Parts: sequence; structure tokens; C-alpha cells
Amino acid sequence: MSDVAALAGVSHQTVSRVLNDHPSVRPETRERVLDAITTLGYRRNLAARALVTRRTGSIGVVTPGSALFGPTSTLVALERAARDAGRYVSVATLRSFGPDEVVPAVEHFLAQGVDGVVVVAPRTDTVDAVGSVRAPVPVVVVSSAPDLTGVRTVAVDQAAGARAATEHLLAAGRRTVVHVAGPGEWFDARDRLRGWRDALVAADVPVPAPLPAGWSAADGHAAGRRLVEAGVPDAVFAANDQLALGLLHAFREAGVRVPDDVAVVGFDDEPGSAYAAPPLTTVRQGFDELGARTVRTLVEALDGGGTERELIAPELVVRASAP
Repeated sequence: MSDVAALAGVSHQTVSRVLNDHPSVRPETRERVLDAITTLGYRRNLAARALVTRRTGSIGVVTPGSALFGPTSTLVALERAARDAGRYVSVATLRSFGPDEVVPAVEHFLAQGVDGVVVVAPRTDTVDAVGSVRAPVPVVVVSSAPDLTGVRTVAVDQAAGARAATEHLLAAGRRTVVHVAGPGEWFDARDRLRGWRDALVAADVPVPAPLPAGWSAADGHAAGRRLVEAGVPDAVFAANDQLALGLLHAFREAGVRVPDDVAVVGFDDEPGSAYAAPPLTTVRQGFDELGARTVRTLVEALDGGGTERELIAPELVVRASAP
């Protein structure tokens, strides 16, 4: 910075003000400093800055090593939101979520001097491992897990999305709605199951037994074939879009018309959902907002503020599979 100041003919403090975009610098002075920065190839020394501020501007993110749409989209949104906030992420993708993997990952981040840690915790084993973490920096958990007392959490309201999907089907005149459920160890699957059931009970209509499944289109296809054999219902709410796409394929193979014979709603609004045959009605989670709120919660925690729990409302996207 001293070299830049000498070349530009200004003080060290003026260079600092230009770097921090301070409004009190005259345009011609700012231009002269920026020209000197370009000429000298100056870059901030983040390590030196961290010694003064005791903050590195980096965030550690612990996430499942999963290619599933939800965890992957959450990670991408977190990285983008952190960059927009002038911060950067260091990522640890774990094969399993026991304390023997989570604790070393957090310790690694602390050795790097991260300002805080975000844990993406979609499953029960993830939340169990979070309880073993003792960190001197703020920790924010991205999870719809209940009863995380004393832990800052951010999540999409999965139950509200499931209720909206089910209520939409009932409002369209469907007598009841069958649910193809996701894996029981996932909090999102549990909440979507609960939201579906609550909507049916509130409407005083029959509550069919849910069909347990995984998250894949193959699981949805198998569930669709079982429904065809047992008798096609009025409507199906699938726990994610991949299950819904498998259902559509199974119904098409059996000559079942969607939405004439059965209406289908998914969850997630994956990029290809609008191009299914027919285009899929689904629930959009809003991952960009999830990432932004998570980073904001962490920054507020660094400053000693913020709330313990943030819930984000999802959005029902109506298309041809359930108009």
C-alpha cells in the first residue's frame, strides 16, 4: 500500500479509503490510485489483514457428499451468497456424518481461521454429529430438524410446501391424495409427510397409507407401477421431482392419463421439471434465498445478534400435471 501511495502521490490512508470504496475520495484521486494499483499489480494481503481484524472473511461449509438436488443446490447457493457478501467458502464434503468425520472437518476449518461454520444437515445422523461440535466461532445449521435448541438454524418450510401441494389438489376437486414419501431418515421427507397428512386431516378427507420410497426416479417408477396394480388414485403428491418423474413414466406406460385420470405434484422444481411430459406442478424451494439468509445469519452472529431460527416460505408452481 505504501508503494501504491508513493506512485499515486497520495497518503497511505487515501489508498485505504479507495480500497474500501469510501465516498470522501475525489474522483480524480480515486482514478489515480486505481491506476497505480493496476500498474503495480497490488493485491491485498489477507493474512496481514486478518492479524489486525481477527477475521479472514472465510466460511467453512460441512455438507454431505451427495449429488442429490437439494444438498447440491444448497451448497451452490451458499457459495454464491457468501461471494456476494464479500466472503469465501471452504468446503468439506463428508462420506458419513458421524462425529469421527464432522469434528475433524470443523477442526480443519478452525485451523484455517474461518470466521464461522455452516453445517448442511438434512439427515438425523447429521444433526446428532452437530451436537458433538464445540467451536469458538458461530455455527449455523441448514436443516429443518426440530428441537435444535440454542443452535442457529435456517431452513425452507417443508411442511408448508407439502400442505400447499395437497391443498391445491383437493381444491381442484380430487377426493384425496396419495403420498409417495422420501426416506424416513431425512428431515425434509418427514416434514413433507407431515404437511401432506395435516392438509388431508384439516380437509376431513381419507388419509391413505403413504408409499415409502427413496429419492430416485426409479423409486418413483416402481411406486407408480404399484399404484397402477392397486388402482390409480385421484391424485399423487411425490416427495421430490425425481419421484414424480418416475411416476409420470409409469403412468404413461400403463396408458394412464395425467392429469385426466390422476394429477401429480412434485417437490423441488428441478430445472427439467417444466419440460416433463406433461410439465410438472411442483413446489419451488428458493435456494438462493436460503443461501442468502444463512450467510446473513452467520454475519449477524459474528456481530452478536441474529435469531435462532429462520424459516423460508416455499412457492407452489402450477403446471399441466395438476392444473
